Amino acid sequence: RLMHIGAQPVPPSLIKRWMKVFPNHQYDTNYGLSESIGPGAVHLGVENIAKVGAIGVPGYGWKVKILADDGSEAGTDEVGELCLSGRGVMKCYYKNPEATAEVLSPDGWLRTGDMAWRDEDGFIYLVDRKKDVIIVGGENIYPVQIEDFLRTCDKVADVGVIGLPDDRLGEITCAVIQVKEGAVLTEQEVNDFCMTLPRYKRPRHIIFDRVPRNATGKIQKNALREKYGAVRVVEVETTK
Repeated sequence: RLMHIGAQPVPPSLIKRWMKVFPNHQYDTNYGLSESIGPGAVHLGVENIAKVGAIGVPGYGWKVKILADDGSEAGTDEVGELCLSGRGVMKCYYKNPEATAEVLSPDGWLRTGDMAWRDEDGFIYLVDRKKDVIIVGGENIYPVQIEDFLRTCDKVADVGVIGLPDDRLGEITCAVIQVKEGAVLTEQEVNDFCMTLPRYKRPRHIIFDRVPRNATGKIQKNALREKYGAVRVVEVETTK
């Protein structure tokens, strides 16, 4: 009767395909993390099917704000870090005050490490993990946006986008593509398919390989980075 999804940003194309197969089922999604007693801090609600792709609005008793890099609240449609406040926010990491101070402000707001934006109706959309952002020549690239786009290709089974080191730009986007069984996909086909993307979002490097996922279905970006020698420029900069 109900498909309930969480754990990572869900491509709208997947939900739309699912709804064609199961038109009488309802769809909902929940967002939360261990530091906020799990899912429920933000939820879509089955009545908001027109907002497929969003994680929803703040749940009961929760507050949400999206912070820009300078600490100010991001405006409508602007990407920033998603922050939560509510009675479910943790008190601390056990015996780790340094880690606690990194994510928990004195007034109780939890910095989730997830990048998001809010539309004019107040619905929140996840963009990517802050640590997964790729910076190409000073331009922020959010891998999930490219992954969602590439999954709309009929020949693509799965895809993970990472940053690879580049002497001139710092990083370039690399798409690791898992081709559907029995299908044949070339690099040129991928490049042609991506022509509708803004130029700065088009993958500069294509690799055909299996996309590793963990037990909860999340893409193992660390495994891809280690395999292909990626340098995590953003993480290095934010942990100096």
